[in-house]
Amino acid sequence: MGTLETSSNDEKPHAICIPCPGQGHIIPMLKLAKILHSKGFHITFVNSEYNRNRFLRSNGPNALDGLPSFRFEAIPDGLPLTESDSTQDVPSLCDSTERLALGPFKELVARLNEDPSVPRVSCIVADVIMFFTLDAAEEFGVPEVMFWTASVCGLLGYAQYDKLVEMNIVPFKDENFHTNGDLDQVLDCIPSMENIRLRDMPSFVRTTNPDDFMLNYLRRVIHHTKRASAIVLNSYDALEHDALDALSADLPPLHTLAPLGFLLEPIEANNEETKSLISSLWKEDPHCLEWLDSYDPNSVVYVNFGSITVMTNDQLVEFAWGLANSHQPFLWIIRPDIISGDSAVLPPMFLEEVKGRGLIASWCNQESVLGHPAIGGFLTHCGWNSLTESISQGVPVICWPFFAEQQTNCWYCCTKWGIGMEIDSNVKRETVEKQVTELMTGEKGNEMKKKVMELKNLAHEACASPYGSSYANIDNVIKVLLQSPK
Repeated sequence: MGTLETSSNDEKPHAICIPCPGQGHIIPMLKLAKILHSKGFHITFVNSEYNRNRFLRSNGPNALDGLPSFRFEAIPDGLPLTESDSTQDVPSLCDSTERLALGPFKELVARLNEDPSVPRVSCIVADVIMFFTLDAAEEFGVPEVMFWTASVCGLLGYAQYDKLVEMNIVPFKDENFHTNGDLDQVLDCIPSMENIRLRDMPSFVRTTNPDDFMLNYLRRVIHHTKRASAIVLNSYDALEHDALDALSADLPPLHTLAPLGFLLEPIEANNEETKSLISSLWKEDPHCLEWLDSYDPNSVVYVNFGSITVMTNDQLVEFAWGLANSHQPFLWIIRPDIISGDSAVLPPMFLEEVKGRGLIASWCNQESVLGHPAIGGFLTHCGWNSLTESISQGVPVICWPFFAEQQTNCWYCCTKWGIGMEIDSNVKRETVEKQVTELMTGEKGNEMKKKVMELKNLAHEACASPYGSSYANIDNVIKVLLQSPK
C-alpha cells in the first residue's frame, strides 16, 4: 500500500469527501479521508452547516481548524438552521439535500478550484446517500467514488426494493400488516438471503403508500449508485462475501475497505495531528474508561442505541429494570434526545438499585469502550458502525434494531453469523434480564463469543499487509480516484 509521490502542490490529488450529515455516516467517512490523506491526498471534508455548528459547540471553537492539507468546509443542507444538538429528521434531511444541496456543492468545488493555496479538485468521494454529487462530478470532469457506509447486506436489501414493488409485495395492501402476519412472509427471491422474512428487510418497505418518500428515495439511491466510478463498502470480504457476490453483477466495481479502524491504527500511531481530527457530534465523557478500569475482564455490559434511535420512556424503563434485574455491571449511554420530544426519566428506585454497578453517561468514545477488556457484551440498535466495532473487538451482541437496514443487520447477526440475540421491539424487562444474563454467563453467550472472535480474526486478516483484501483495496480505490472519468 504505497504513498503517492508528489513534487508540488499542483500535482497533489485533491479529494472532496462528503458524508451524509449523520453521525453514523461521518465517522467512517472521516476515517476513509484520513487514510487517503496519509497516501498523499489533499482532503476537503464537507459537513453540513448544521453539523459544523454542532461540532464547534461540542468540541470547542478550534475543533474544525484542520491541517494545511486536510481542511473542513460546510454547505447548507436545505433545512432551517437551529441551535439544537439532536439528530435531524431523516426523511426531511434526505429530501432537502436531494433537492437543494447540489448548487451550494458546485459553488464550493468552483471556489476551491479558484483558490491558489490548494490543488484543483481532482476527485470526489461521496456518501451513496449524497448522490446529487454525481452531477457535479460529471460537470467538473472528475471521477467519483461512492461510499456505502452501512452493511453490504443492507445495500443488497435496498437493491431488492424495485423487485418487491414489481412483484406487488410492497407496498402492503392494508394498515394491518404489522399484526396480520404479512411481515413474516418468507422471501425466496433474494440471492444469499435464504429464508429472510419481510420484517428482516430494511424497514422502509413497511408502508401502504406507493408514493412513500423513503421507499422511493432508496430506489433512486440504488439507481444513481450505478453511475459511480466505483463503490467503497464499509465491510470486509470474509464477513459478507455472499452479499458481495450477489451485488457485484449489477453495480460498478466494489471495493471492501474495513474495518477502517484497523487500517487507520498504524497511521494514527505515527501521526498525532491526524489523530486529533474528530468525528463526534457529542461531547464524549472520558470517565467511562476510568470507570471500566475497576472491573474484571468480560464482566460489563455496554448499552448504546446509537445516534438516531428514539424510544418511549416506558421502553427506557423496561430496559432499565431488565439491566438491574440481571445483576450484571453495565455502562449505559443515554443521549439527551433519546426520548422523542421529551427528557429521559429513570425511576429513583432503579438508580438506587444499580448504585455501584451501573454507570450512565450521555456519550463516549465507543471504539475505546468496546476495546476495553472489561466489556463482555453489547446491547445495541445494530447500526453498522456499532456492529463492525463490536466484531473488531470480539464482543457479542444483543440486538434491538430501530429502523432502516438495522433489521437486516440483526438478522445476519442472529441467523448467519451466530453472534447475536434479538429483543422484540415491544421490549419487556423479563426478556432483557434473560438475554443479558445469557449473554454474559450462559452457554449460548459463550458460543456467540467464540464465533465473534473468529470474525475478529478474519477482520485482522483483511487489514493485514500486504495481501489482506481490505489492505489491498486501498490501492485499488486510489487508482480509480486518480483516473480520468469515464
